[in-house]
Amino acid sequence: MRPMHGMAIIVPMEHERRSQARMSWNSDTEDLALDPESWSAVLAPRLAYFAGVARHEHVTRAAQDMNVPQSTLSRAMVRLEQDLGVALFARKGRTVSLTPAGHTFLASVERALAGVERAAESVRADADPTSGKVAFGFLHTMGSETVPALIRAFRADHPRVRFQLVQNYGEAMIERLRAGDLDLCLTSPVPEAPDLVARRVDEQRLRLVVPDDHRLAGRKRVRLAEAADESFVTLEPGYGLRRITDDLCALAGFKPRVAFEGEEAETLRGLVAAGLGVALLPPPAVARPGVVELTVTAPRAVREIGLAWLDGHPDTPPVAAFKRFLLSRRGQLLAD
Repeated sequence: MRPMHGMAIIVPMEHERRSQARMSWNSDTEDLALDPESWSAVLAPRLAYFAGVARHEHVTRAAQDMNVPQSTLSRAMVRLEQDLGVALFARKGRTVSLTPAGHTFLASVERALAGVERAAESVRADADPTSGKVAFGFLHTMGSETVPALIRAFRADHPRVRFQLVQNYGEAMIERLRAGDLDLCLTSPVPEAPDLVARRVDEQRLRLVVPDDHRLAGRKRVRLAEAADESFVTLEPGYGLRRITDDLCALAGFKPRVAFEGEEAETLRGLVAAGLGVALLPPPAVARPGVVELTVTAPRAVREIGLAWLDGHPDTPPVAAFKRFLLSRRGQLLAD
């Protein structure tokens, strides 16, 4: 898109493969030759020209206003009418007036151009170094303390940067990264995929959470194998913490007997307090009554936290600044 005196000219893009295969641009005559499978690809380069001529009702004045050669503008209007097969202007020399079809077409063109202008202003605003937007995803267990603390610290030096926050489980956030909905995400385990870049930024100890009247509740430390006969409450399959729980139990020599599968860690803590089972969970933001949290001595019970983004995608200035900030806090990312 090239701005021209407050207007936006749309340059044909490569996203329309079928139309692109039938399109050719003649730089000598400035004509666009196309078997019109896609009207947007045919018409978009000429819409702003058309609106300018319609506004001025004079080709010369429109060309001067838009800073384009008059001959270019005249040829573009003739070709536009030829492509549509409709007369848009009634001509008297260089003075023109809209036909009824031209009035109908102009109303839609003005709405389309206004939409393009709004879209352009939106993406430019999101990329602004001081007040742009960061689309940031994070795990549910980081929502109460860790992420608010990180954003508060970052905004001390970047007070106008805006955040679009998404709280979800790891696989769902990776899908949203790939869909372009997120710029960055904090997730666990650290993802490994050829289309992603991921950096380990911290690790978090997991604890065996048991009811306060449990046979192990008087202990401070426990081997995970000592819970082999217990029922477990866990997150659903697909959650990173569920995969880690299953892997740690396998290392301890057993497969957990699952009594409940949930979507949120604090719900699991409540169910542990209710005596439904035990759970492997990260530390809570606030201590919960009714449970005891035991250090697991074997196997080493931790989850690695990774920062991930799409490989090869350029960062806007606010995204780059937030990424540098997060990477600079390796090993100190998590709230105490």
